[in-house]
Amino acid sequence: VQLQAFGGGLVQAGGSLRLSCTGSGSTLENHAIGWSRRAPGKEPEGASCINYSGDSTDFADSVKGRFTISRDNAKNTVYLQMNSLKPEDTAIYHCGYRKMHCYRGAYYENAFNGWGQGTQVTVSS
Repeated sequence: VQLQAFGGGLVQAGGSLRLSCTGSGSTLENHAIGWSRRAPGKEPEGASCINYSGDSTDFADSVKGRFTISRDNAKNTVYLQMNSLKPEDTAIYHCGYRKMHCYRGAYYENAFNGWGQGTQVTVSS
């Protein structure tokens, strides 16, 4: 599975962005898709994840109530809707895949089978 994230940009605090994660080479239907964000000088943070069927989602405490995640398997795409953005949301956002179910725990990125090229999100104050 090869993943590519799209949709990043520069936005003011309080604004919104929608990121897309598109798969190629294989269907995403049997995979959970997670979003990890990497900010300079910080450890990667698992922001959100959606399981293979779309009926279970997971969010980091820092984004709960502001971010939503969804998937369209017909388009082989997962979406991360980010609302009420804050400067601390500034990071490069990557999407990754793992079999069926999401993961929440230590060494988040190691629990996924692969990560795609990210997209930069910058939130100005």
